Amino acid sequence: MKIILSPMHGVTDLPFRRLIRELSGAYAPFFVSEFLSTGSSVFLTPSNLRAARFCKEEEPFCIQIFGHNAERLASAALQAQELGAAFVELNAGCPAPKVANKGSGSGLLKDLPNLQKILHSIKEVLKVPLFLKCRLGWDESSIVINEVLEIAENCDVEQLTVHGRTKVQSYKGFANWNAIGEIAAKAKIPVIGNGDINNAEIALDRIKNYNVKGISIGRAALHNPWIFLQIANATEGKEPAKITGSQVCNAIFRYEELLREDNLRDGQILGRLKQISARLCQGFNASLPDFRVKVLRSENCQAFLDNFSNSAILSPNAFSLPYAVGS
Repeated sequence: MKIILSPMHGVTDLPFRRLIRELSGAYAPFFVSEFLSTGSSVFLTPSNLRAARFCKEEEPFCIQIFGHNAERLASAALQAQELGAAFVELNAGCPAPKVANKGSGSGLLKDLPNLQKILHSIKEVLKVPLFLKCRLGWDESSIVINEVLEIAENCDVEQLTVHGRTKVQSYKGFANWNAIGEIAAKAKIPVIGNGDINNAEIALDRIKNYNVKGISIGRAALHNPWIFLQIANATEGKEPAKITGSQVCNAIFRYEELLREDNLRDGQILGRLKQISARLCQGFNASLPDFRVKVLRSENCQAFLDNFSNSAILSPNAFSLPYAVGS
């Protein structure tokens, strides 16, 4: 059963993936890069090269690309393969207006002939397996997941990841797992389910009851970076690992080290630390009502880290999981 850390722009870069790998121990998920734009005539821009980096421990690694021009996407897929990607994935699911409204991401769901053309063009040049990630459709009146599955299978796509919402839903409401299950049941290729998997119990239910060959978890990993370890515990019939305030502190300090090793500037490091702490600090109980506010108001990295030296957050019952939302 495949468990995937979903790519999230501005989140799942190399330092974050290294943190997830370390916290997951022997149960690290399958890793995918942040999505790489093909909007420029030059694919391997400095930002794309940086986003495409991966370490040996992440292999086999998948590079995800997005765009709407078949020729550029085929060229980008070939270059991703040359960078060492074991798999290349086309993003047809991003709901961000600046992506979808230009015909990329979930915008491809409004132009299925172009989606087919793109997949065919990529397959003509690619030697490694091609994956596709998509949503159910643009909106409730245009659910096209059945057509997308048929196109994917006809184009020899090797894996389809389905987020159970439409583009218009974005991340509101609930993922439609019945729709995911129906597609997975009829598919000739592996289908991965994505959406609202925020704890080990839900993960096992989705794997058991919806015909999928795996699950993909995104936003929930920001709320709970131990979720992959906990899913593995539950799969083995064990109680999911209980996370303590001390472990949270250690993870924050380690993440700061990983970000600094990656040569980010202090302001960038502080932003990324606040990004994860805004979620994690929700797990501290009512005895620490001002802790999250103090953390998020920190003006520099040292002040931020000093907050995590507070002995009160190290007490055995100061922190609890699960509390996450979204995936």
